[in-house]
Amino acid sequence: MKILIVHTAFLGDVILITPLIKAAKKLFPESVLDVLVIPQTYGVLQHNLYINEILIFDKRKNKILNFLKTLFLLRKRHYDIALLPHSSMTTSFLTFFSHIKTRIGFGRWLSSSLLTHRIPFRKRVHRIEKNLDLLKPFSVEKFDVQTELFPDIYEIESTEHLLSELDPYKKKIALAPGSIWHTKRWLESYYKKLAQKLVEAGFSIVLVGSPEEKELCERIKPISDTINVAGKTSVLESAAILKNCDLLICNDCGALHLANAMKTDVFAIFGPTIKDFGYYPFRKNDHIFEVELSCRPCGNHGRMKCPLGHHNCMKLIEPEMVFFKIINYLKKSNDFLLINHE
Repeated sequence: MKILIVHTAFLGDVILITPLIKAAKKLFPESVLDVLVIPQTYGVLQHNLYINEILIFDKRKNKILNFLKTLFLLRKRHYDIALLPHSSMTTSFLTFFSHIKTRIGFGRWLSSSLLTHRIPFRKRVHRIEKNLDLLKPFSVEKFDVQTELFPDIYEIESTEHLLSELDPYKKKIALAPGSIWHTKRWLESYYKKLAQKLVEAGFSIVLVGSPEEKELCERIKPISDTINVAGKTSVLESAAILKNCDLLICNDCGALHLANAMKTDVFAIFGPTIKDFGYYPFRKNDHIFEVELSCRPCGNHGRMKCPLGHHNCMKLIEPEMVFFKIINYLKKSNDFLLINHE
């Protein structure tokens, strides 16, 4: 049997299908399981133990030409089952015209008309659980929701070299201040104040992000006990770095999904988006900072500017609130020693 899982959205979305990949391989252990993604997310699935091959569909460049190339590739491979976590008309057309006999996706939007099996899109549950619902035509088993990434030994050694600049006896707190959507970003001045308070309290800071966020991280960076690795690491190297940190502070962005996959605790700051969308950090010790406002949420992905001009969903979450939550959380650790804290 040949199975294809297609997801051509953002980095975090692809991380959230890793439980589906594992579960599908568990259900059909003798199957060939391939995954189709865009070039920007290809790296996150490398070394995955359950994937036979990662295929690429570059839909952001020469979309029609690349659609046809991908279509002919899929036809040659004769897949039996397509699992479609992403409700996209492009994806539905691609799998329909690839002559894949069984096409399973969510029963919403016009794209579902091209599916053979339409799965109810449940509300107010984590997106991981929704993705696993795609296997219900084959099993009622409750599968593990833990996400997984697989940095190799070279990626791990590379990140250990970067982290060797920090004091090995201090706890490391990662900060990921960026986001594609500007309203999702907690204020730069707040991150800067929090980072300084954490350094003064005896922690080391690791700033992570994309190449585009390197300068943002540099502006936030305290003078001492800090490294800025934004733009210096691959996706899996970033995951390995987060694995070696004691906590991640971030916005509603891809970094929280990287940390969850590496089983590092996450404190996430949610402004324009809400937990009900299903993309929240899900592990036991994770925490979300948010304030109740009538204008939340203002969009599924946030916006580039606050529609009302005040951005109170982020401004009202002050650095002191986050700092004291971090301190109280880390006090539970037996080896925690608070230094220079007033």
